[in-house]
Amino acid sequence: MATDGETARKPLTLNPVLESLPEYPFVRLDELRDTMRERGVPLFDFGTGDPREPTDPKILQALKDGAPEISQYPVVPGKRELREAFCGWMRRRHGVELDPDAEALPATGSKEAIFHAPLAFLHPSQKRRGVAYGTPGYPVYERGTLFAGGEALPVELRRENGFLLQPEEVDPERVRILWINYPHNPTGATATRSYLEEVVEYCRRHDILLFSDECYNDLYSGEPPPSALEVSKERVVAFVSLSKRSGMTGYRAAMMAGDAEVIAAFRRLRPSIGVATQEFVQRAAIAAWSDDEHVKERRRVFGEKRRLFTDFFERAGIEYLPTDAGFYLWVTVPDGDDEAYALRLLREGIIVAPGRGFGPGGMGFVRLALVPGLEECREAIRRWERLL
Repeated sequence: MATDGETARKPLTLNPVLESLPEYPFVRLDELRDTMRERGVPLFDFGTGDPREPTDPKILQALKDGAPEISQYPVVPGKRELREAFCGWMRRRHGVELDPDAEALPATGSKEAIFHAPLAFLHPSQKRRGVAYGTPGYPVYERGTLFAGGEALPVELRRENGFLLQPEEVDPERVRILWINYPHNPTGATATRSYLEEVVEYCRRHDILLFSDECYNDLYSGEPPPSALEVSKERVVAFVSLSKRSGMTGYRAAMMAGDAEVIAAFRRLRPSIGVATQEFVQRAAIAAWSDDEHVKERRRVFGEKRRLFTDFFERAGIEYLPTDAGFYLWVTVPDGDDEAYALRLLREGIIVAPGRGFGPGGMGFVRLALVPGLEECREAIRRWERLL
């Protein structure tokens, strides 16, 4: 209550979108993690996808060497050398030829690129301002849409379809942008070339922009996952990151690539946002995109972690989605209550992400991010077995 001479302070008015959105799912995980650490409980953190394998020394050295004596603003398009290095990787990995001046643009991590992308194409005054995306899925597709004044149109992904978004469920009268993400977060599902051809053709037929989140494309044990750009660049943009591929989550280094007209729109948008990749990070990214050898070891390690858990799930009778790519495992909860099951695991020091945090279709599952080292994975499995 205000005292004499004071006026009562009014509540701060927020953006209605911010007011209406639930707390970002991983904030709660961070709080639980901190609480357990304060209690001295040894933790095995499979919650947030932040791998701990050391960044390759060549990349780290390039970062150090790239630190300038005088720091100046970086330009939005980044160094041409960076775009050329990325285009070289696209050619080697996917057989896709890109113009480094017109069809590639750097970003400070894929999260901010994904969040900001709808701003270039959506406005509340537009009739056709829908953005479709799979659910369960990465929360930023929805959040970026809503802050841009778009209409969020989630499409539920189902196990019987391999968690592949079915394009015929996307309403062409309302949808301007379609997001796909394979290998998928959170399920680990993968897409074939023929599936991507189907989606690209549906979007072409209905004049829908296809945004393909391909941040996990370079982590695989079996067949290399394809890129949507292998099918077409027309009205298609791939969002690609060095976070998992090269162990650079803290560097914030990503690329957007594809249709030259769409990339030109992003290039026009991004100076207003005020984000550009720092030059020393660009130097590290050049080293990362130019080298494929360090990724082979990361694939081997993540493949071994994946095998440890899938062997455990098989012998324990735990249902999960088989995958040989990506960074996540999607596990069915025996009693259907993903939050309660995650809390049971937490008491053993094992942190997993409840599926409901990834939207409709996620309840009844938990997601494991293959973060801890191999020995920690083995110990976590021993602790998990105590619950069975």
